[in-house]
Amino acid sequence: MQYIHVKVMPGAGRESLKEKSKDHFEVSVREKAERNMANKRVVELMALHFKVPVNKVRIINGHRSPSKLLVVD
Repeated sequence: MQYIHVKVMPGAGRESLKEKSKDHFEVSVREKAERNMANKRVVELMALHFKVPVNKVRIINGHRSPSKLLVVD
């Protein structure tokens, strides 16, 4: 199990994932911060990055904040 800190920028023009350190990332997503759309896309991108299924990545803190804490099983 690994904890990841993510700073999210929703509504961006293009998607990007920048690794600041081993457990700190900056993620830009096109989806707006409405109806959990941006959160879902962040989880999908982190799952792709760590090469794990989407159900192995969860947001455990910061559901309504740009700064999130995720856990990757």
